[in-house]
Amino acid sequence: MGRRARAKADLDLDLADLPPELRWREWMGRVEAVIFASPGPVSREVLARVVGRDCNLDRVIEDIRDELRGRPYELVSVAGGWQHRTRKSFGVVIRTALGGGADKSLSQAENLILACIAYYQPITRSELSQFFGKEVSRDTIGRLRGLEFIAAGPRNPQPGAPYTYVTTKAFLSHFGFDTLRDLPDIEMLEDAGLLSKEKMLSGDIPITTAELVEEDDRPD
Repeated sequence: MGRRARAKADLDLDLADLPPELRWREWMGRVEAVIFASPGPVSREVLARVVGRDCNLDRVIEDIRDELRGRPYELVSVAGGWQHRTRKSFGVVIRTALGGGADKSLSQAENLILACIAYYQPITRSELSQFFGKEVSRDTIGRLRGLEFIAAGPRNPQPGAPYTYVTTKAFLSHFGFDTLRDLPDIEMLEDAGLLSKEKMLSGDIPITTAELVEEDDRPD
């Protein structure tokens, strides 16, 4: 514990002895290094640990993105943080060289159930079954949980207090959303007649909603 505390204390965050330009470059390097080394999206709170109080992280991210223009990878906002990802235009190249990675493809039924959870969470399995007019199996829920796209949410205050289901950060990351606010606005879709129970049951999903179930082009 003492060793970790000393290591943190030894890191000069403000870099007051450096000229402004070099200070900025050092902060950029630190931020990019942390993001590069992380297996998942890195939050603002984590990045703030390696830069000074006067560092504008949004500007740092913008400058890093500018330097990555023309490179085969980019810095994206996803799941409440930032992550390096290969540009989608190189997806075929990567799959050809490295294979497809873990299979996270979903059936049409799984796609529809996941979209329903995303929009109506927290929602129980019984409510999902009522929505689709037939039972949603435990196996289907188990597969979506196994892929870490959904997780157990708060218990529903109905008799028996069944678990509800909610989407996860892994869901946001896989489908390229920063937060759930990035989902197409459901009220607008409903008002426009583009999203309804009948359309979801028939599989007639608008392209904006269908994007929820497209596979990410980067390997897992």
